Order: sequence, then C-alpha cells, then structure tokens
Amino acid sequence: MSLKERIQDDMKAALRAGEKARLGVVRMALAAIQQREIDERKTLDEPEETAVIEKLIKQRRESVIQYAQAGRAELAAKENAEIVVLQEYLPEQLTEKEIDAAIDAAIDGTGANSMRDMGKVMAEVKKKAQGRADMSVVSARVKARLAS
Repeated sequence: MSLKERIQDDMKAALRAGEKARLGVVRMALAAIQQREIDERKTLDEPEETAVIEKLIKQRRESVIQYAQAGRAELAAKENAEIVVLQEYLPEQLTEKEIDAAIDAAIDGTGANSMRDMGKVMAEVKKKAQGRADMSVVSARVKARLAS
C-alpha cells in the first residue's frame, strides 16, 4: 500500500470516527500530495510522497516557533498536534548512532576533510537518511564533524 493510499484510508477512518482534528490534518496531507502530482503532471513515488509530508512538518515546526514568539500558545499547541499526526506517515526514524554511522560512512566515502566538502557529504547522507531523520540536525552534525 502506498503512502497516498494509506492516507486515504486514514481519512475515511477519521471521517467515520468523527475525529475532526485528525481528519483536517489527513485531508491537508492528501491535498498537498495531490497538488504536487498535478503541478508535476505525474504520479509521485514513495520518496516523493514522503518529501511532501516532511515539508508539511517543517512548515508546522516553523509556525510553532513563530506562534511561541508571539505568545500564541494555543496555536502552537494546534500545530504540534498536527506534527504528531503527520509524523505517523514518515518511516521509522534513525537513532543517534545510526545517524553518526551514516555521517562517518559518507565522510569516509567522499574523502571529505573540510567544510568545502559538506555538500558531497550531505548528498551521501541524504540518500540514507531522507525521511528518516531531521536533515537540519544532520546538517549541524556534519558541520561540527567537518569543522573539527
């Protein structure tokens, strides 16, 4: 079952159960995937669908920060609840050790030894960690590793 089909099934289940908050988030995720399919005039594959979900989560994280700074705790809580629902559609997240191992392998594989090689390292890590780790956290770790 593809991610899109799973989201459609969850939408039907939320509709039947009367879970309005969850239904709204699931509909929004499905609409985002369908909009990207229309924009690109093709059916998205699993990694592309996952990228759409990741983008939605990233947008919500940015909104949480903005709402928190503006003192709008109720809106920040709503965005956090949406993040929880959206994260259900991402693959199992990598552990700290797995992320470090992927970074080490990428550095060894590319022969990176300075910050100039960060793009090469990130490209390698992204192949393994896309959708399974927060890439901003991975980027910070790669920077720290290459700077030392």
